[in-house]
Amino acid sequence: MTRSGIGIMGWYGVVATIVAYLLVSFLVLPPTSIIYQLLNFTGALGVTIETFYKKDYQPFWLNLIWAVIALAAIINLLRVF
Repeated sequence: MTRSGIGIMGWYGVVATIVAYLLVSFLVLPPTSIIYQLLNFTGALGVTIETFYKKDYQPFWLNLIWAVIALAAIINLLRVF
């Protein structure tokens, strides 16, 4: 993957995570929404990938754990349906 592609993934991650938080904070989406959880999951993965390549390990681990939590929530939501 190119350096600019990794940068785009990181910026997507930042925007997706902020949008997810904004939508839940202003009651546009409930925290149990699959859209909210997908934004969290993909956003965290985007930042995880960029920080891994930059060898910036504190945000790498933070976002990797964030992605795992979001994935667990997605799996839980899909079991309900």
